[in-house]
Amino acid sequence: MPARTGRPPKISRADIVSAAHRIIDTEGTQGLTMRRLAREVGTTAMALYHHVRDKNELLQLLLDEYAAGVEMPEPHEDDPVERVVAAATAMREALVGCPWIVEVLRADDLLSVRALWYPETIIDGLLRAGLTPEEAVDAYRIIWHYTAGEISARATAARRREENRPTYRSRIFAELDPATLPRLAALGERWEELTARDTYDKGIRALVHGLLPPPA
Repeated sequence: MPARTGRPPKISRADIVSAAHRIIDTEGTQGLTMRRLAREVGTTAMALYHHVRDKNELLQLLLDEYAAGVEMPEPHEDDPVERVVAAATAMREALVGCPWIVEVLRADDLLSVRALWYPETIIDGLLRAGLTPEEAVDAYRIIWHYTAGEISARATAARRREENRPTYRSRIFAELDPATLPRLAALGERWEELTARDTYDKGIRALVHGLLPPPA
């Protein structure tokens, strides 16, 4: 087949964003390169630079597009603890279906301005609960790392379970020696079932209470 000549097909930012989503869904953010994206949309890498400067700007577009489609809940007005818990839970719910976004955000570089509602609301609740601004930022970062880690861990475990085969861990737990590890051996085959449960609400509440000053 002869090589295609002439100008590459005309593309838009919408075409680029859509193609980037397809690549991330199948290959993750590591697979998203300008060269790979060009192949996906049927153009050249040079043609892409008329629309986006680099991969970071492309990821920024994806973050902004995703954040624009997320509805921010009304913050809890009365109880500062519930304000923090509700905002953290909303943040988790917004990200749990897109673990690739967590991967991008954990680099502490790119973000969507619209999504700053989450740290704003969480830090506001922490200040209302009696923390100093410095303490509130520290507490927010702890909450964020807990939330991001929980999302990433659950996403990885879910992918393993979708493979529909016994995991190495399940085989090990089924054969534990009760003489050396009596507590874990007693749980045995229940371990996988128990560790698959959603404990985020319990964890975030315990974390928030632990970060706040004790009642006067």
